[in-house]
Amino acid sequence: MQHISSILSFPLSLLGLSVQTMGEKKGEGKSNSPLLSTIALFLWMGMIQFNCILVVSSLLFLPLRLSILVLAVLAIFAVIPLNSKSHFGRKISRFISKYAYGYFPITVHLEDEQAFDPAQAYVFGFEPHTIFALGAWALTDRAGLIPLPKIKFLAASIVFHIPFLRQIWTWLGLVPVSKKSFYKNLAAGCSCITVPGGMQEMLHLDHNSEVAFLKSRKGFVKIAIETGCPLVPVFSFGQSQAYKWWKPSGKIFYKIYKIIHYPVIISWGRFGTPIPFRVPMNIVIGKPIHVTKNTAPSIDEVNEVHAKFVAAMQELFEKNKTRFGSEKLQLRVL
Repeated sequence: MQHISSILSFPLSLLGLSVQTMGEKKGEGKSNSPLLSTIALFLWMGMIQFNCILVVSSLLFLPLRLSILVLAVLAIFAVIPLNSKSHFGRKISRFISKYAYGYFPITVHLEDEQAFDPAQAYVFGFEPHTIFALGAWALTDRAGLIPLPKIKFLAASIVFHIPFLRQIWTWLGLVPVSKKSFYKNLAAGCSCITVPGGMQEMLHLDHNSEVAFLKSRKGFVKIAIETGCPLVPVFSFGQSQAYKWWKPSGKIFYKIYKIIHYPVIISWGRFGTPIPFRVPMNIVIGKPIHVTKNTAPSIDEVNEVHAKFVAAMQELFEKNKTRFGSEKLQLRVL
């Protein structure tokens, strides 16, 4: 217990975030520099827009040679090998962790701190995705907010083809979501955060409920059983208010998604920018669901554990929604 507490409390004053167990406060603080918070948030969430503006501006306003040079630089940053251990990258990730995560602020709540073993790898099932699964970043080992030394966030593979964004998100502790990556990290004793519903949840967004696209998502459960890693339900309250959004209606919306594998949703934050609105986020981490290791689990075994996970996620939401101001929302499990 003392070891776990030291892991939790050390980074808090550094990052400006807070961690709580149910009833015991571990640390507090938040970013108090609007300028530094804006820079950190732009580095974290604004690189896609930055690339678009850079390309369009260079084509419209620069001579052809310079335009080609700009595109060549972007192409290099899109393929250059990633280095998650970069000293410069660690400085950037520490800066973003302190000023971006503390901007909201983000508070992590552990239902049972003693249930986690720092020597054990876990599979965290994070919900909801919403526009961006912002709260999941605060659970990585770079943030240091939960009592585990090695934690990676499995993100959409497309992210790791976008110049600058791929570098920054790698430094923040993200890795491409794939079976190979999942198995590799768990085998190395590294806990993994996955958003089971993924971007498909965005197809079902509405303003009156939270969405968890879980019924058909069982791959992460199977991997947890095959590796013997406990499953942990996680729900982020307040995250759905971080962005405003609009999506088209009708079948064409779903047809476009099937073609490009990305939902066409218009979203915006403060002043119409990628910077999210400043809303408190409370991330509740449930108790681990222990599994019996089986390298070849049956369908019935996977279904049984999956049902336990879904039930635990629903219980986590219902038990905490009033406490965190979401009493008017319902959780739709699709």
